[in-house]
Amino acid sequence: MNTLSSIKGILFDLDGVLYIGPHAIDGAVEAVEKILASGIPCRFITNTSTLSLVSLQQKINALGFPISANAIISAPQATLLYLKRQHNPVCRLLLADDVKEDFKAFRQSNTEADYIVIGDIGDTWSYQLLNEVFNGLMHGAKLIAIHKNRFWQTEHGLQMDIGGFIEGLEYASGVKAMIIGKPSPDFFKIALDDLGLKPNEVAIIGDDIDADVGGGQQAGLKGILVKTGKYRLHYAEASRIKPDLLINSIADLPIALGL
Repeated sequence: MNTLSSIKGILFDLDGVLYIGPHAIDGAVEAVEKILASGIPCRFITNTSTLSLVSLQQKINALGFPISANAIISAPQATLLYLKRQHNPVCRLLLADDVKEDFKAFRQSNTEADYIVIGDIGDTWSYQLLNEVFNGLMHGAKLIAIHKNRFWQTEHGLQMDIGGFIEGLEYASGVKAMIIGKPSPDFFKIALDDLGLKPNEVAIIGDDIDADVGGGQQAGLKGILVKTGKYRLHYAEASRIKPDLLINSIADLPIALGL
């Protein structure tokens, strides 16, 4: 297709594009295999913050995707890189236990943190916890959000994501969060640098019109929206963001690429 004629590399979102929960999307494995076999360089980028890098790769491979760990760029890993550049920071980690394993080298404190790092913690949220974080921010801690997604698609339907909690903490404390994952331009730059390609040579394929398509376009990439995962027609039509290409699912991507 003319829309993708200049594309030399692909960034794939994971959840909602390759799989939903424990199930691969129909035709996704075959599509990824075909694109990788064509020689197009690919990276697999995600805001998912419930799995460590090891666990994430194990899940992807178990679903049948032939993806190596060095091709995965997760928001928690980008957060890890950022914190390693700071001067021996003390952290409060509101992260899933599996992801905390990747951060165990940092000093940690619930009351004296320099950085409060927030990811997906499911039902752990409570008014008490929110108030503890609020007070930490009021005493000078910096707020890092792995991402600020509004909602996500689970095998049981749509579910509220951490964006609402981040927004509430920002409003109450007056402290703006540093957003690490999509749609942060810095996150896309990490992926582009890893590919060694220019923004106009790369397309992002995702199910989130805001974080994936909008974030990618803001960083200079082409944005491909799939009608799987969290995609909802009414939400997409109401958005000011217009994808460069809309396809039913990732199974249609090889044809769109002319493969």
